Amino acid sequence: MATNGAVLDVNVDMGESYGRWRLGDDAGMMPHITSVNVACGYHAGDPSTLRETVGLAVEHGLQIGAHISFPDMLGFGRRRMAISAQELEDYALYQIGALQAFATAAGGSVEHVKPHGALYVQCWESPELAGAVAKAQAALGAGTLLYAFDLRQREAAAEHGVTLVQEAFVDLWYDGDGHLLLERAKLACDPELAASRAVRLVQEHRLETKDGNDIEIAPRTICLHGDAPNGVDVARAVKERVTAAGIRLQAVRDD
Repeated sequence: MATNGAVLDVNVDMGESYGRWRLGDDAGMMPHITSVNVACGYHAGDPSTLRETVGLAVEHGLQIGAHISFPDMLGFGRRRMAISAQELEDYALYQIGALQAFATAAGGSVEHVKPHGALYVQCWESPELAGAVAKAQAALGAGTLLYAFDLRQREAAAEHGVTLVQEAFVDLWYDGDGHLLLERAKLACDPELAASRAVRLVQEHRLETKDGNDIEIAPRTICLHGDAPNGVDVARAVKERVTAAGIRLQAVRDD
């Protein structure tokens, strides 16, 4: 079934290598997606990786976002932290500012922000933390789009002129309550399954859960994982199936 006029943003977390340790095939993923969330040095990433990732994103015409995190390199940003809103604002300013420097040098700009790992979850739970990220984002002029699991903190973000953008995951499963079933290390995903789930999300606003039921969700963007063993194959399949269904791949625009 064609979906004329429908658009979908495909975002991927990138730049998560560190020094000699390499994670994911960023260059291989970029031809198949529309947005990148670049690690800013707190959970992964280093100056050279930031430069390389941003340079590739500009070369491919992709929207650049700051993938900010708790300062937790050892835990890959996946451990919760007790933190004040002011501390988080400072952390966000520091990370977004670092990415902005590399984006400016490469002839690009930072257009959105997406928290990573435990910070992603804690911003979803707390309007104070979500507001702190939005405040830092607005102060730096880093776009007006903040990617989130759902829209419950939209008012906290809107106070700073920032719009929450709901995303969904087609290479991970949800449980029956709509919660993500996270993997300690990203496993391979069936490319055709991920692609069919992406098309159904756009056409029906529904996603099958691990237990075989459906949840209703209407995201403006989907996230794929470049650190999966077959991440490039998944991204390629999603792009082919989505475009074949008449869905145009395009980065999110604030309207």
